[in-house]
Parts: sequence; C-alpha cells; structure tokens
Amino acid sequence: MGDVRRAAVAGSWYPGTKVPLAIAIERYLAAAASSRVPACPRALVVPHAGLIYSGPVAAHAYRLVRHCGYSAAVLVGPSHFVGFDGVSIWPRGAWDTPLGSVAVAEELAAAIAAESSDIREYPIAHGREHSLEMQMPFVAYLLPDIPIVPLVIGYQTRTTAEALGDAIARGVSAYETRELRGVLLIASSDLSHYEDAETAARMDDVVLRHVAAFDPDGLMDALEREPKHACGGGAIVSVLRAASQLGAVHSEILQYADSGDVSGDKSAVVGYTAAAVW
Repeated sequence: MGDVRRAAVAGSWYPGTKVPLAIAIERYLAAAASSRVPACPRALVVPHAGLIYSGPVAAHAYRLVRHCGYSAAVLVGPSHFVGFDGVSIWPRGAWDTPLGSVAVAEELAAAIAAESSDIREYPIAHGREHSLEMQMPFVAYLLPDIPIVPLVIGYQTRTTAEALGDAIARGVSAYETRELRGVLLIASSDLSHYEDAETAARMDDVVLRHVAAFDPDGLMDALEREPKHACGGGAIVSVLRAASQLGAVHSEILQYADSGDVSGDKSAVVGYTAAAVW
C-alpha cells in the first residue's frame, strides 16, 4: 500500500485548509469546560462525527493533552464501510491532514501487530473511513510531531476487541520501556444513531455508565445484547482494556451531547461523549 494515507473527508466533514481548521479547533477548546481530571491522561474516548457536531464534545477530552509529552498515540476506531474479520493497521508512512503530515510510529505499530494475528494490513479499510480521520485535526494541532498508530476494527466481536486490547497493552508496555515516555490511547466512537433524543439518552446512558465505571467487560456484555448502543463500542472496549493493563485506574465522563444540540432537530439524533482515563 502507499505510505501516505490521504485525507478522505477534509473540506466536507471539517475545514480542508489550515487556518479555518485551526480557528475551529481553538474555538471548541476555548468553550470546553475545565474538569478535575488531571492533564495527560492515559486514554481518551471521543466522537467522530462531522467537526461541527463532534468537535465541541471531543474538545472536552483533547484539552487535557495540549502540553503533554507523549511518545506516540494509538488510535482505535470502527470500520463503517468495509466488513472484515480482525483489525486493520496502517503500519508505516504518514497521514495527511490540512495541518501537516502526521508520521506513523512504525516501531510501535510493529510491536502491537506482533502481539496478535488478528492485526494485519488491510488498507482498503482505511480508504474512506472517517472514524480515525476525525481525530487527526485535534491530534495534529495539539500534539505536533507525535507519531500515531492507526487501527480500524472490522467486526467488533468480543474476541477481536479483547485481543486488540491485550495486544495494545503488551506492545505499548514494551515500547514505553525504551521510550521512557507515555503513549496516549484514543478510542473513537459515536453512540446511538437516529433515535429521538429521549430514547438516545436512555440508550447512551448504558455506555456512559460502563465507561464511567471503567468496566470494559460490562460494556462488552451490553454491546452483545444491543450493538446499537455505540458504533465504535468495540474500540472503547479495546482501549479501556489496554489502559487497565497499563495501570490506569480511573475513568470519567467529561461531556455528553447529541447532534440535536447543534442542528436543533431532536427527533433523530446521534449521541456523543468525551471521557478520560488515567
């Protein structure tokens, strides 16, 4: 596959040029409320809708990493367009963004991939996929020069989600021993889709309660009963599982909203949350 992953939704889902994108990010960060959560968390849970919808929510999490000295960031999101077993990794090269190119942490990517046969190169899964791309404006803006490991989950089964979490934990642990700096984990997921706001809030509360309780096993149980709770529920499970194995003990919901808060239409909304783990 080519070494550079070109942006697929720049100019449509978010501004396609540097200055307007930077202005939008700063506006969302400035509006995000402060919290008691310490800076430089181990992991974030963030949404991935169009920036005008997801940005105001995601900023509550990303504001915590602005001045952090991470050695790399591992991004995990769902595949919306391509069905496949396992996990697709982008193992080398860089990702293009309007804010500049973001390098892949090739050594860390190889370390994670070596830990599970479920993780492989399947570039078609990244081609149109927005779940990771929608994190790149914040990552490129707030964590310049921090390389990434992009991971897209296919079918979000318990086996795949748990195996990925375990592989991330083992790969990151070995990498951090050499780097002496922490790795940020990012789970990209929206919540319920196209329910009325009242129904959405009830469905979304199931995910929020398990994330707040730092309970990836309970979340996986809930997703197996009702997958519509979250489009990237498996990504959240993987990241919470990895963060726990890497020593994190706390999790907190920072913000919850739905698309109707922006559009004004509460009849069919998408739910969004931001959370931090440390």
